[in-house]
Amino acid sequence: MTQPNKLTMAKRGSVVLVGAGPGDPDLLTIKALKALKSADVILYDALVSAEVLALARRTAKRLLVGKTGYGPSCRQEEINAMMLALAKAGRRVVRLKAGDPLIFGRAGEEIAALEASGIPVSVVPGISSAQGAAAALGISLTHRDNAQRLQFVTGHRKSGLLPDDLDWAALADPRATTIVYMPKHTLAMIAERLAEKGLPASTPAAAVFDATRGSERVILDTLAGIAARVEADAGGSPCIVLIGEVLRSRLEASAGSELRQRQVSIAGD
Repeated sequence: MTQPNKLTMAKRGSVVLVGAGPGDPDLLTIKALKALKSADVILYDALVSAEVLALARRTAKRLLVGKTGYGPSCRQEEINAMMLALAKAGRRVVRLKAGDPLIFGRAGEEIAALEASGIPVSVVPGISSAQGAAAALGISLTHRDNAQRLQFVTGHRKSGLLPDDLDWAALADPRATTIVYMPKHTLAMIAERLAEKGLPASTPAAAVFDATRGSERVILDTLAGIAARVEADAGGSPCIVLIGEVLRSRLEASAGSELRQRQVSIAGD
């Protein structure tokens, strides 16, 4: 009887793309937690919170591979190669991504590379940054009185510049809620293009930094003013911008609160 080749007997590895959510570890799904508890190696993004990473199996090897904005970072080809090598060595790999891996997370490239090499791959979705930001604001992204459409857009392409193939007419739809991911360096140009296509300068907008984390903070303004407010923020916190009439009540409440604070300050003087 022919003995099986040792290579065929080797344990077959796998990769799971896991959504870590926007930061609050309580927002992890049960399935995501199970994946973290069973992983041999975790390849995690820079935006994954320390609290989420701490929930992984203690003996799991943790490797930072994520992009760091406009600074030094792993190339996608390098990340793909690491996943392939680890899985082929029989490791249970978790590719841990902030938010949801299927929304601006380059999951398509990673899945294609793994499938092309015959590596078993699966996806565990996570709470998206957009959902975390909406929760921070206490708004419905699809309020039936204000928005018949929800649209996600990236603030830059691979080069770091504003994508040149965006449908600005669609993005300027006043009956839609628009979510801009990675907006810090191109938000002024985005606001300008939207205004050129007819979106009123008074359209409410909000920037949410560190959504769902203890350091979470919110800036409410209009389409005309939000870019300058975001640019003035000196921190390196992850940011997501929401634009649309679903924010109208929050903007008006914020303006009223600021007015009352000024009146109290003047009275105190």
